[in-house]
Amino acid sequence: MFNGRSERTAKARIVRLGGREIIAEGAHLDFRADLSHRCMTASWPAFIIGAALVFLGFNAIFASFYWLGDQPIANVPAGAYIDYFYFSIETLSTAGYGDMHPQTHYGHFVATIELFTGIFSMSLMTGLIFARFSRPSARLLFANNPVISNHEGLRTLMIRLANERHDIIGNATARLWMFKNVVTAEGKPLRRFCELPLLRNESPALALSWTLLHVVDENSPLYGMTSEDLEAGDVSLAVVVSGYDVVAAQTVHARQSYAYHTIRFGHHYVDVLDVDENGRVRIDYSRFHDTAES
Repeated sequence: MFNGRSERTAKARIVRLGGREIIAEGAHLDFRADLSHRCMTASWPAFIIGAALVFLGFNAIFASFYWLGDQPIANVPAGAYIDYFYFSIETLSTAGYGDMHPQTHYGHFVATIELFTGIFSMSLMTGLIFARFSRPSARLLFANNPVISNHEGLRTLMIRLANERHDIIGNATARLWMFKNVVTAEGKPLRRFCELPLLRNESPALALSWTLLHVVDENSPLYGMTSEDLEAGDVSLAVVVSGYDVVAAQTVHARQSYAYHTIRFGHHYVDVLDVDENGRVRIDYSRFHDTAES
């Protein structure tokens, strides 16, 4: 026991929300209770390895049931477990080569249960794989560093992004948020957020690059703040972009977070767009993250 709780319940977990690591403890999370979400959020290597282990586990269990019977399967030499395992794979996958087949009521009973398990698991796996492939996502490239410098005579926070797919995201909208640690009148620490208004938060067709602009004037929460002030308040920024992908015919979303130390004061983005001798627009992604002092 630990502070009146079991070690399992009090076990801490490190989770990532945006660009921040958070230690979550004291919550009892059952792996099976949120299995679908875990399958959807796992990386592809982890998902494939997990599916393979489940497949092998099912076959090992059913092979054990066959092995416990009295020669339930024909053409199994000396009742070898490995042959029952191979037969289980054929049955669970509904391949059915025909060399081995049930020859007793017990064998038919186990095979019937395994066939139902195979059909059910294959349908479930097909649905999960389809959901992972069909899940809409926006391939947006965000600059590594937001910059604060003068733009048309006004002090402006700028964040550059680009559409990596080179198609059109129609009716793209962007929202910018600032998160900051504050202390309430009662002396309690609080993580507060507020939206930073953009000069233009909509784009009819996001095809190449887009620079989000927030004027740091008297009405801005960033007004008068220095890099030291940002560090003291543990300030972070979050950008959310959504739009309609005309190729996928789906609404896509993208999100990017920035910590206070990534914001560069007195810098501007290096230009990545130009026009070649044939009048074609050219974008140089190798310089996309570059900034220079204003």
